Amino acid sequence: MKKSLIALAVLAASGAAMAQSSVTLFGIVDTGISYVNKDAAGDSRYGVGTSGNATSRLGLRGTEDLGGGLKAGFWLEGEIFGDSGNASGFNFRRESTVRLSGNFGEVRLGRETTPTFRTSLKYDVFGATGIGQFMGYADWAGTGIADGNTIRKDNMLSYSTPNFNGFNANISYAFDENASGAGKTGRYFGGNVGYDNGPISATLAYGKLNLVGGDRDEIEIGASYNFGVAKLTGLAQQVKYKWDGAPNQKFNNYLIGVSAPVGGVGEVKAQYAYYDQKGNDTKAQQLSLGYVHNLSKRTALYGTVAYMKNNNGSTLGLQAKQVYAGGVQSGVNQTGVQLGIRHAF
Repeated sequence: MKKSLIALAVLAASGAAMAQSSVTLFGIVDTGISYVNKDAAGDSRYGVGTSGNATSRLGLRGTEDLGGGLKAGFWLEGEIFGDSGNASGFNFRRESTVRLSGNFGEVRLGRETTPTFRTSLKYDVFGATGIGQFMGYADWAGTGIADGNTIRKDNMLSYSTPNFNGFNANISYAFDENASGAGKTGRYFGGNVGYDNGPISATLAYGKLNLVGGDRDEIEIGASYNFGVAKLTGLAQQVKYKWDGAPNQKFNNYLIGVSAPVGGVGEVKAQYAYYDQKGNDTKAQQLSLGYVHNLSKRTALYGTVAYMKNNNGSTLGLQAKQVYAGGVQSGVNQTGVQLGIRHAF
């Protein structure tokens, strides 16, 4: 009898401990067929690619309830390639953070998306992936340094406030970890303030990345309004390179997009982007149209068509991951198509 009572007590204690913590395996597999009619040599490219509608990924996340409203957690997430199975190996470069949260907000340590790029994610109706995506986040000056597009950063410490009746903010600092006297190349500082309440969303963000011989400053403002029958989004961004002893370079980028539900199972998306590349005196315009048809809550079919019009010698190209991710010849226009299936788990 005593042994039975002891066993029941152990099981109860184990159940209580398990109830206080959890670990979740999650991911997305997005694979499809992509085509672009012009590459850098003027030839067409086509084949099986990945991440046409959402970035394919595999991850682990977990939380532990520490009591008193305090929670600890972690997030490990890496990109996967449905077409090739990650020939170069799997890593957690999408996110690798440990977290502590409570009534004060949340603190994170590790590699994750920057507060500036999160603004683009909120207002790009194509979710910053596939041939329809907004491409304002690029290493416009061709610096070649790690994470020179400021999408993600290593060694970052970030703090996010709680939600105050729709108002929220985030501030992040990424250490350069260079040797003393070696300069600050790779150091990043950024933040955003936003309002998300009901159909209204608005965000203002700023970031600064230290480069060799200069800095990259970026500022952007985005907003959206959900009318029910359709959601309208807009974004304005300026990326400025401030060089020591050389003229500054500006790249002003804009988007306006709309998405609308169709028949309870689908979504139509359209977006126009304008890239005013003052830094190299060129311009480009991008028009993207897409449709997503949900077969279930986790599985969807999608199709996207996009057109890039390059003016004044611009060489911007559409991005079809694992099929083509380069530019085009000077002033050449490009058309792309993607058809695929996305499954989340």
